[in-house]
Amino acid sequence: MTATPNSATLPLLELDVLRSFIAIAETGSFSTAAAQVHRTPSAISMQIKRLEELLGYRLLKREPRRASVTVEGEALLGFARRMLNLNEQALSRFYHPELNGSVRLGTSDDVGTRILPTVLSSFARNYPGVQVDVVMARSKDMSEQIRQGELDLALVTSGSHAPNGEVVHTEQLVWAECAGGQAATQRPLPLSLAGPGCVWREAALAALDRAGMAYRIAYVSEHCAGQQAAMEADLAVAPFPRSLVRKPLKIVDNAAGLPPMGSYQIVLERGSKGSPLVDALQSFVIQSFANL
Repeated sequence: MTATPNSATLPLLELDVLRSFIAIAETGSFSTAAAQVHRTPSAISMQIKRLEELLGYRLLKREPRRASVTVEGEALLGFARRMLNLNEQALSRFYHPELNGSVRLGTSDDVGTRILPTVLSSFARNYPGVQVDVVMARSKDMSEQIRQGELDLALVTSGSHAPNGEVVHTEQLVWAECAGGQAATQRPLPLSLAGPGCVWREAALAALDRAGMAYRIAYVSEHCAGQQAAMEADLAVAPFPRSLVRKPLKIVDNAAGLPPMGSYQIVLERGSKGSPLVDALQSFVIQSFANL
């Protein structure tokens, strides 16, 4: 009868290997995961091979264009996430001072729904004594609030003009419509936009004017959900960041002849009053965008 190994004889799981495994499981791609963990695809492939040999189970199904977790891989995934979370908490106990208080963060609508939940979740684990007051508003208004000292940090959208803060993300703007819809073929082109001052709106109208294409502003909403509602009803098209186009939306085909709009930037602006709280949140925001 084989003796059950005790804890002293069991091998140790390496956190950097688990981080690579989680990245592959979440992205479904060795190359994308490699970029996230700053390794080469061959390096993380060797990591996974050694991990599977260590555990004695196949953890990933390798297909031509996708990798997916097996039943055993799914079981390990839960443990891996908890282990990395505990590691983060342990390091934070010694790396970060115990902070208490509140910090005021402004964000645009698209960032607030796509990226901010991850930032706030990680920040709360590391600084449980800090209250984050979030304001969701137009970029133009938030920049003014920064100048007036009403916000400590703000994530604002910026076009081609020189930003007043640190650029944390650049993304292509595309024309979006309802999959199977006809709005992109209508003339004048019906548009669903935010109000004046929106970078996406300015880029879209400038591109259409340069192309000499007739359009009409059919729907106006300061929120992405409102603009999307008009698209889903096949009543209009809209300028959206490429990453925001998800089913039932799709990128308008080139055959529709709509002009390119270029890219836009997300800029982190900071008020004049600094504090350890603001420094900490700023670091988390910048790191979150770096990991996109």
